[in-house]
This record gives sequence, C-alpha cells and structure tokens, in this order.
Amino acid sequence: MLNYQGLQQVKIIASDNLWEPISASMLVDSELLRVIDVIGAHYPGTRTVKDARLTEKKLWSSEDFSTLNSDVGAGCWGRILNQNYINGYMTATIAWNLVASYYEQLPYGRCGLMTAQEPWSGHYVVEAPIWISAHTTQFTQPGWYYLKTVGHLEKGGSYVALTDGLGNLTIIVETMSHKHSMCIRPLLPYFNVSRQFATFSLKGSFSEIPELQVWYTKLGKPSERFLFKQLDSLWLLDSGGSFTLELQEDELFTLTTLTTGSKGSYLLPPKSQPFPCVYKDDFNVDYPFFSEAPNFADQTGVFEYFMNIEDPGEHRFTLRQVLNQRPITWAADAFNTISIIGDYKWSNLTIKCDVYLETPEKGGVFIAGRVNKGGILIRSARGVFFWIFANGTYRVTGDLAGWIIYTSGHADVTAKKWYTLTLTINGGFSSGTLNGKPLWKNVSVNFPKNGWAAIGTHSFEFAQFDNFRVEAIH
Repeated sequence: MLNYQGLQQVKIIASDNLWEPISASMLVDSELLRVIDVIGAHYPGTRTVKDARLTEKKLWSSEDFSTLNSDVGAGCWGRILNQNYINGYMTATIAWNLVASYYEQLPYGRCGLMTAQEPWSGHYVVEAPIWISAHTTQFTQPGWYYLKTVGHLEKGGSYVALTDGLGNLTIIVETMSHKHSMCIRPLLPYFNVSRQFATFSLKGSFSEIPELQVWYTKLGKPSERFLFKQLDSLWLLDSGGSFTLELQEDELFTLTTLTTGSKGSYLLPPKSQPFPCVYKDDFNVDYPFFSEAPNFADQTGVFEYFMNIEDPGEHRFTLRQVLNQRPITWAADAFNTISIIGDYKWSNLTIKCDVYLETPEKGGVFIAGRVNKGGILIRSARGVFFWIFANGTYRVTGDLAGWIIYTSGHADVTAKKWYTLTLTINGGFSSGTLNGKPLWKNVSVNFPKNGWAAIGTHSFEFAQFDNFRVEAIH
C-alpha cells in the first residue's frame, strides 16, 4: 500500500515488541518477509534470537535505555551501545527518550539523554548520556559497517570497530561495571570488570594508519570523573600498528582516524527555580505558536487554545478540552480528561478557574489540587477534586476516578454558562466556592499531602477553562 501511494522510500520496522512472534512469522510467510525491512525489538537486553538472525534482515533495538540519566544511566547507555551489536547483532539502538522535558515526578522522570524540565526558568542539564552518545555518534555515520572483530574483553567490558569502507576506522571500548550500568530493564545478570591491559593490532589496510585520535570518559567519583575528554593521539607507525590500553572499570575510549570530534561548549544555563508560587493564565493568545498552553501537561484528553467567535467578551480566548471520544490507548488513559500543572511539592494552595460546560445534563468539569500521579498511572491518581455537573450537582472526591466521595450536593449549575470555581486546600481541610459564594467548607482531606494542580472533565467531552490562577503557600 505504501508503494502504491508513491511512498517507496518508506520502510517498515516491525514489530516494536519482542523478537517473537514476528521473526518466526516472517520465516513462514514470504510476503511478510518481503515487506519488512528491519526487525525492531524493545529493551532486548543486548540479545536477539535465532529466528531473527535467520531472516537476514537488519536488527534494531528500536526502543531502549529509559533509565535515569545519572552516571548509572550513562553506564547503561555506554554498555548497550556496544553490546547490542556484539551480543545481538543490532546495528541501531534508539534511546527513549531524547530530552526529559516533562514534570520529574511523572513516571520515568529524567529518563532522557539530557534534562530540560523547567521551561519557567530555562534551566537545563547536559547529562552524561549525551557525552556517552558522542563516543559513537561523532565518529560513525549511518552507512558505516561494523567489523567482524568485535567482542568482549578478558576481564570484563567490550569493544567494537566500525569503518566507512573508505579507510576510516573507529574503535569504541567500554568497561562499564555491573553496578554502574544497570538499565531499567531487563534484569542484568551479574558480571565482573577489573583493571586490565588490552592490546589491539591493526591489520590489512588498517596497518597503514599513522595516528588515532583518542576520546575518553570516566564515570564515577567527581574527583576522577571525565566526560568526553580528548587525550593525546596515538602514533602507530613505530609500533607496527598495535597499541595497548590500560583499562579501569567504568571507562569509555574512542580511538578514531576522524579528526572532526569536538566537545561543544555552551553558556551556563539559567539557575534552577521552583515553579512560581503564584501563576495565572488568561489564554488570551490571538495567534498561538503552539496549540497547547505553556506548563499544562495533558495526561488524558487534549487541551488547546480556543477562540469563541460568538463571545466578544472576556471569554473570547479560552482553553478547551477537544477530545470527545476515548482514543485507542497504548497504556491506560483515565476515563476522565485531565491536565496537570505546577510544583509536585505544593501542599497548601488556592486554585481558581472559570469553567464552561458544553454538554447539557451529562457534562462535568473539575479543578483539583494535590494530584499525586500521572502518565501510565493516571487512572489511580489521588488528590482533592472539586467537580460541578450540568445536572445541577457538585461533588468533592479524593481521586480522579470518583470512587472516594468526600461530599456532594446541589449547585446552581447548568451547561452553556460560565462559572468561577475556587478550591482552597490548607493542611487537613479544604473548601470550595462557586461564583465567590461558599459551596462546601472544612472538608477533611488527609491524603495525599502534596501534588500538582489540575483541570479536567468528567468524560471525553467539550468544555472550556479560562482565567486559571493558582496560589501556593510555601
């Protein structure tokens, strides 16, 4: 079908799961074998299976890493970049994710190659996995080939060698220890790494190479830690093309004919700062550059800038939840929609927001505080949720799903009208107002103690939000 539509250049990678059953299916189905270009497995733990190799297709680790970007995450990345090929013949490894730009307390916080999770301050951190990547990516290109001489070192660690077929050579050596290279999954069987000397001999056309550039990383104690440092180059003419490296644990060496390597520099990023204690957004953006409002993180549903053509007044520009049916989900979306914002440490706060129900009788919206979960865990999120419904009722619940009801009652609410909700949470008590008048007060809330602020809807329904304001007391 892709070819028929003129997309011959688009190739198919399958099945972004395990090696099986896709590999076995390809071996018994010649048409399937023909249309798949690459077998991609997720988190293969550097191993493949016999069926996958028998297909003679390219093998990729099409999702990997997903590990906290500390030095342990860097060790994980360094080890699998080499060993995915050595143990599993995989010629590509794709890291999930590139940049950790989402609230850190969401699932898989800081599991990116670098961190940029404070758009309000501009603070970012170029973490160690970025420089681990450079050991491979600055000295190879797609289209280079691995040599057959790759493998494990006698006392732990591994080496790979690649060439462009035009005389260039890159050798990457890693000695990541078990303790400092555990990825988030799968379980890593124990192995030992100790100090050793490794001798490499360049043969054939490579014996003519006069000089190799040397790049070095050492993970671990700050006093002896180096990230992607250029060392003196190796001269090989006198040694008959062989050289010996002294290797300690948790090191990475790149030896290469390429002279283009460079460790980029950058200005000191702005200082890290907490999310502002007082935050407001009226969503008055005439021609938005993005469809989403800044700092809101949709966990289920989609919240977009919206312009009410009919409303010339103060609600001309709003934020609207625009999904009206539950999508086919990958993980576990909630049955409600929700977008979170703020500082996970917030405990005592007041959230104020204008809300507009678009669905008569059945519609419902909420504002919330102390929301303690998101991402794949959003269905079990706890917090303090203040709901109003188009059927003229309100509810206060301790969870997004609405199982834990703190209080409920009648409210003068209908669809197609703007209302202002205020939710105040202080210590073990909370209260709420509707259009400035108390609707419920001193409701006991004991769990959770902190979390994000949030807005959302009862179901996948259209609803609008405006003049959002939160004030947290630190």
